[in-house]
Amino acid sequence: MKKSMNISGGQMYWTLFAFEVGNTLLLTMTSAIREGKQDAWMAMGVAGGGGILIALIATRLSVMYPNQTVIEYSRTILGTWPGKVIVIPFLLQWYVDIGVIMRDFGDFIITALFHNTPIWGVVLLTLLVVVYLVIQGGPEGIGRCSEVIGPVILLMIVVLIALDFGNIEWRELFPVYVDSGWRAIAKGSTMPLSFFGESMMILMLTAFLKNPQTQAMKAVWGVATATALACLATIAVIATFGAELSSRMWYPFFSLTRFISIMEFIQNVDSIFVIVWFTSMFIKLSVYVFVASYGTAQWLNIQNWRKVLWVVAPFGFITALSIKNVQVDVPQYYMRMYWIPFVLPINMIGIPLLLLIIGLLRSRTSPSRR
Repeated sequence: MKKSMNISGGQMYWTLFAFEVGNTLLLTMTSAIREGKQDAWMAMGVAGGGGILIALIATRLSVMYPNQTVIEYSRTILGTWPGKVIVIPFLLQWYVDIGVIMRDFGDFIITALFHNTPIWGVVLLTLLVVVYLVIQGGPEGIGRCSEVIGPVILLMIVVLIALDFGNIEWRELFPVYVDSGWRAIAKGSTMPLSFFGESMMILMLTAFLKNPQTQAMKAVWGVATATALACLATIAVIATFGAELSSRMWYPFFSLTRFISIMEFIQNVDSIFVIVWFTSMFIKLSVYVFVASYGTAQWLNIQNWRKVLWVVAPFGFITALSIKNVQVDVPQYYMRMYWIPFVLPINMIGIPLLLLIIGLLRSRTSPSRR
């Protein structure tokens, strides 16, 4: 199946960049500022560094088994049944997160653009487009879309930050470190780290690279670029609103784009950010839907992974509509009770690191397995 679906290093770079940057800018900034205050940009940098480290671990592990996904090489490393069991947390994460992302997506679109539109309509239309892309193009289709959308997202974010330059008060960034300290910065980095840590998707995507040995590192650079932009955006938000006001906002960077006004001529540029977030979430949702479908097919030994798509998509749709209010439930329950205490330490760090250590030990005793 993988032979007919190849992606290039450049497509991998833009896929990881678009995958990471949208939600990080929208959903993690408030938490980082609330804890790190004017040093929240440091918290964002620490989180990005952690995300890059997770990406490096995933890349190193995947390159050891270049033609296999984590569903396959977990069995190669641990044996059939232990290998099947250890990837169950990945499958659970992918299925649950599809519904959460779609609900989050629908709520923001209704809040920002279509106030009286029923959420099921937004979610259903988005899901149909995602399913069409995934079923027609697979990872190659997602990679091609990312190659077009990624540079546009990068340019739009840079332009938005540049347009805000006239509102910036540099004194809002001072004093540096004195009011926060390393504990607050570390605490503030937790939420964004749990988003940057989604770079562990490399464990599934590297198998589709044309030349994994030389091109896998492009994914790490994609995460690094998203980190740099998140740091710059956090600095812009704090320097514009101050740490106190921005820590009470739901979406600080979105509020920043609404605040931009140059000579009363350039205004209402918040629609640009909506486009940035919409396209970024489209790529992210497509990756999740593909990975969940393909991973499930491999786990159950189903030859045609596209058939699984017709289970994954309805499940995501029902999950999205089952969440009553994302703005209250997700941060308070999903993020605090599941995502950060379980997905971050187990799925993003623990399992990839364990597989890498055992894989390295086995490769030393049996070089032919490398």
